[in-house]
Amino acid sequence: MPRFTQVFTPRDRTYFELFEEAGQNMLEASSLLYDLLLNYPDDKHLAGEILDLEHEGDRITHEIISRLNHTSAAPIDREDILALASALDDIVDYTEEVADYLGLYKIEAPMDQSIQLARVLKHACTEVAEAISQLHAFRDISRHTVEVNRLENEGDRITREAVASLFDGGIDPMVVIRWKDLFERLEAAIDATETAAHILEGIVIKNS
Repeated sequence: MPRFTQVFTPRDRTYFELFEEAGQNMLEASSLLYDLLLNYPDDKHLAGEILDLEHEGDRITHEIISRLNHTSAAPIDREDILALASALDDIVDYTEEVADYLGLYKIEAPMDQSIQLARVLKHACTEVAEAISQLHAFRDISRHTVEVNRLENEGDRITREAVASLFDGGIDPMVVIRWKDLFERLEAAIDATETAAHILEGIVIKNS
């Protein structure tokens, strides 16, 4: 009998609720990063809000792991729960690093490609959050995972062009190093959304 026909206990449903919390937290962090870069430096204060969301993500991840350590029953494979929790946490961690680096590296104005990458990240997080909202029913989420894959490819393209541009204009080497770090963190955040999408897709396939 397909797993989606089973009636989950309240304890089982808690995992799905926690993942939805983590998904919304991830989406809010990516949205704030996009706003931060789009309106930088006027909205510098958003970096502090993103840090708060990173802490909230850590709390949710800790709650998921603690629940796994103290209960034997789980609605999906335990390794999948850990993998998904880790991937969602990574997205928020990389997002917060970008926000932190803007201040740490004393960035005066964002490069256009950083805004483009933040937009890609926000859209990818939207797709992941939508997929998570359907996880409890193990519905087909392929339209979301395919879109995340497309966005990850777009992110790769923008990153390559951005890094190449750093070496084209005779930019100060220290500026090159700082922006290369920022682009790599943005790319890592987008890559982590694809990792999360693959894990979600695997969970649905296993349980349908």
